[in-house]
Amino acid sequence: MNRALTLHDAIVAGIALAAGIVAGLLLRAVLKWLGKHARRTRWSGDDIIVDALRSVVPWAALCAGLAAATAALPLTATVGRNIYRTLTVLLILIVTLTAARVITGLVKSLAQSRSGVAGSATIFANITRIVVLAMGVLVVLQTLGISIAPLLTALGVGGLAVALALQDTLANLFAGVHVLASKTVQPGDYIRLSSGEEGYVVDINWRNTVVRQLSNNLVIIPNVQLSGTNMTNFTRPEQRLTILVQAGVGYDSDLEHVERVTIEVVKSVMKDVAGAVPDHEPAVRFHTFGDSRIGFTVILGVGEFSDQYRIKHEFIKRLHQRYRSEGIRIPAPTRTVAFQQSDGAAIPHQREAPDPMR
Repeated sequence: MNRALTLHDAIVAGIALAAGIVAGLLLRAVLKWLGKHARRTRWSGDDIIVDALRSVVPWAALCAGLAAATAALPLTATVGRNIYRTLTVLLILIVTLTAARVITGLVKSLAQSRSGVAGSATIFANITRIVVLAMGVLVVLQTLGISIAPLLTALGVGGLAVALALQDTLANLFAGVHVLASKTVQPGDYIRLSSGEEGYVVDINWRNTVVRQLSNNLVIIPNVQLSGTNMTNFTRPEQRLTILVQAGVGYDSDLEHVERVTIEVVKSVMKDVAGAVPDHEPAVRFHTFGDSRIGFTVILGVGEFSDQYRIKHEFIKRLHQRYRSEGIRIPAPTRTVAFQQSDGAAIPHQREAPDPMR
């Protein structure tokens, strides 16, 4: 038979509860101080861990205070057991949510550090969160005295039916995992598919790959299509790339002079324009005796795919201005056509023809 509640019991229970609350507040303040120091470090994982502990530690201290207060009160065995079980379940749920938050944050941080971009592959984060939460739910059920063996058996049988019903979804899921695991595509890469879509990979989730075009529009590509099509990745194995600009000069030009002037312009562009490669070795390659000009290719270096448009723009402007100041002629394409008249005389006529190098 339980004894009656006394003033001493109430005071002890109140002190225990107050101690739990005070301990939670103090620990939260200490963790806030640690969070400020963690933000100064280069590793982002300590920020995630400290931030998550700020959520779980005060609640754990409060649960400990409630457990101590319950032990000080003259409760029946059944009531005490139910309270302890409730506090245990609450603490397990808090720890599970915190663990899911920490592990998911670390997975995102690892994905960002491996890809070197701000975007994240949410497919790994989502899988991690689901696994941790499922384990927490199973622990809660076991704590409540519910056998999880029949549940696991039912999930195994039901999982087969779900897999058959969600074939397309699972195919996209495993295709996304395969693409990320093989490291052929990572968030931040600039890709172009054989079907014509191209842009920066923003995210690879459990079903789709999100690509942002240069026009700032989003293209949603199923993971199965991404893994099953021909694709060019302009970021891997190296983000730097070379671009080719076609040009031409007249047959009366001094090609040595043309090459020297063109290389000087390339060097100035590589040095001054944002996104260029300053240590790029400029190259000019003559290749064609055209109808009205000698054609050549200029090789430029760019830091990443989208920089090429700005660099081409600036290079063509500077090259045109320099050629004019140096007296180097860029002839317009012409073609001589002879018309045969009835008296047998041929009348030559010149007209502008399309430039085959444009």
